[in-house]
Amino acid sequence: MPLRLNPTFRDALAHADRSLAGMWVCTGSPLVAEICAGAGLDWVLIDMEHSPNGLESVLAQLQAVAAYPVTPLVRVPIGDVVTIKQVLDLGAQNILVPMVSSRTDAEAAVAAVRYPPRGTRGVGSALARSARWNRVDGYLQDADAHVSLFVQIETAAGVEAAGEIAAVDGVDGVFVGPSDLAASMGVLGQQTHPDVIAAVHRTFDAVRAAGKPVGVNAFDPAAAQAYLDAGASFVLVGADVGLLARGSEDLAARFIPAGHATERASY
Repeated sequence: MPLRLNPTFRDALAHADRSLAGMWVCTGSPLVAEICAGAGLDWVLIDMEHSPNGLESVLAQLQAVAAYPVTPLVRVPIGDVVTIKQVLDLGAQNILVPMVSSRTDAEAAVAAVRYPPRGTRGVGSALARSARWNRVDGYLQDADAHVSLFVQIETAAGVEAAGEIAAVDGVDGVFVGPSDLAASMGVLGQQTHPDVIAAVHRTFDAVRAAGKPVGVNAFDPAAAQAYLDAGASFVLVGADVGLLARGSEDLAARFIPAGHATERASY
């Protein structure tokens, strides 16, 4: 029976009449991913770079969120052709490649998500969820339409090359990472430092001038709104682990008297 795949994040952005809000999914738990997918947000980012996610857990999360009207992106840990091939074969249609700092980096990422002769992606669709085991008619011929690629600029060098990166054919959008950008600029941990914010805005301008959508990570609500006002097309506004950490801390602060917090016993 022929099957149809969902629209990509590229398609969602192209048809949106507003900025799209999403959240990180970092626990590695399909159950948590499903809870987040049903929250009413536009997209979720399943992270493999800084989270305990491998191929099996990413597959389970993609399956868990598939029933909900939310678009999943998967951030691979590195722009490695083999890793990208495996994640695509799991059925991920939207890939985010971190630490893209040059046109060459962007071109390599594009090649990794495309089949020959336009790229280097290995052919295994008959064995993979990507083509639903050959149940998607014409998957190999139409693969570019089923996959969107976003690259992450998070270094000072990347900011300077943002226009060239965004202009690469096959790059569907750029995501700015202020945390690593701050570190690259010598202000580690200061994502809202004026110099970092200015660099983010320069990236916005360069990417939009290339005709591509640009997004950013911003956990602080005020920072998120400021970036939305500055023209961000998509923003990550929270993370499952952050919400759980802050929420559990709020419970402890409310119900545990000051000075009575439980400490690990030593014997």
